[in-house]
Amino acid sequence: PPAVPPQVGSHRDISHESLSLFRLLEPQIEILVLGTGDRVERLHPATLKQMRDCGIAVEVQDTANACATFNFLMNERRLVAAGLIPP
Repeated sequence: PPAVPPQVGSHRDISHESLSLFRLLEPQIEILVLGTGDRVERLHPATLKQMRDCGIAVEVQDTANACATFNFLMNERRLVAAGLIPP
């Protein structure tokens, strides 16, 4: 069976492994919007680079703005997904 990505409880848990599901989606997404809770949190640069190397742009925002960005991009018919940590 496929490996289950680790649980994400905070921005500190976001890793290449925890984002693996987003790399498996078909059709491949262009943009991953990540909501990091009440405020924007910095992610490890290597994690962001690994996603870019897979052809996926990552937008990190607080969760409220991430939801708005996701809706805007969906409305534009972009291939987008969201990973959201509740505020």
